[in-house]
Amino acid sequence: MLMNRREFLLTPGAALAASSAAPAAPLKIRKAVLLSMLPKSMSFADRFRLAVDCGFAAIECPTTPDQREAEEIKAASDKTGLKIHSVMNQAHWKSPLSSGDPAVVSESMQGMEASLRNAHLWGADTVLLVPAVVNAQTGYKDAWVRSQAQIRKLIPLAQQLKVIIAVEEVWNKFLLSPLEFATYVDDFKSPWVRAYFDVGNVVINGYPQDWIRTLGKRIVKLHIKDFKFKDRQAQFVALREGEIDWPAVHAALFEIGYNGTATVELPGGDEAYLREVSRRFDLILRGA
Repeated sequence: MLMNRREFLLTPGAALAASSAAPAAPLKIRKAVLLSMLPKSMSFADRFRLAVDCGFAAIECPTTPDQREAEEIKAASDKTGLKIHSVMNQAHWKSPLSSGDPAVVSESMQGMEASLRNAHLWGADTVLLVPAVVNAQTGYKDAWVRSQAQIRKLIPLAQQLKVIIAVEEVWNKFLLSPLEFATYVDDFKSPWVRAYFDVGNVVINGYPQDWIRTLGKRIVKLHIKDFKFKDRQAQFVALREGEIDWPAVHAALFEIGYNGTATVELPGGDEAYLREVSRRFDLILRGA
């Protein structure tokens, strides 16, 4: 689904046109980057330093069960001042909470517990969770009921560690409308379960500005990427080169008063590429 990094770079003419757009009031949102977008050949400290140099104020890291590696990531954050704001849980796709197999669910729960403990160690306030996967083996109602039952078991640990479980809408045939997403979150009646809204993921069947207004204060974090249809195929593309109406998204975020962190979710690349991504991100936050 992701494209080659070279396709993300602007031509000089396009860059000039983008820069000349009239900005709106800037959103008070902290820019973050995925750890996976930074060069893997570098040490964690050097990767974190590069992110800071490219204009990012925070980072989202994956579940890291290796304690030594987790400590190294924490040291990199402490040394560079780049805050780890969120943990992207890694066990929810292969081993979804909605599975009918207790062994699969157990593995998923262990992954979430590791993610919550990573977040506590790193000072992150959120763990991203894909709550369920609907497929030929798991019906929609079963996915809803099973996943909610398991998440409720995780809430005491989340509360103890002061880490929010943020469920995200993805291409998993689940939570297919903003009203449904809102109901799913509200069912928990807990401040420790909220929404991680991905702007790009909903374009296939909706409008992100509509979802933002419907979800409102339930949104605790954002993923930022762009999207379009080409030759009847769904594609993620460079920021501001897809079908998302970014000024409309800007207006919706302004209306709900969102002032948290937004993480760009794109392929990785070198320093020049990351600086370009950061520049485009700035244009989005300014409402250009």
